Amino acid sequence: MTVRQPRYSKEEFARRGHEVYESQVRSQIEEGNHGKIVAIDIETGAFEVADDSLTAAKQLLIRFPDAQIFGIRIGHRAVHRFGFRSPSCRVRSLMQVLLLY
Repeated sequence: MTVRQPRYSKEEFARRGHEVYESQVRSQIEEGNHGKIVAIDIETGAFEVADDSLTAAKQLLIRFPDAQIFGIRIGHRAVHRFGFRSPSCRVRSLMQVLLLY
């Protein structure tokens, strides 16, 4: 089993992920996909949309086995929310989930 390692700091990873989402992906997927998950390879700009994080990530990894995957829930600021709604929610990377997979 291959162990995937992030190649960027958390800050750089998030910056690149948001940049690719806003500049390349959002306009293509936002309409009709509200609430779904998009998994984005921050190096290639390739992406997959699915109902859940794991499915989106797996679909992307089939095409790009070495992808650096950033995930976001379409139309929301973060993939998941824990506890009460905070005004300073942070976007989490799917890479954290994939390292356990």
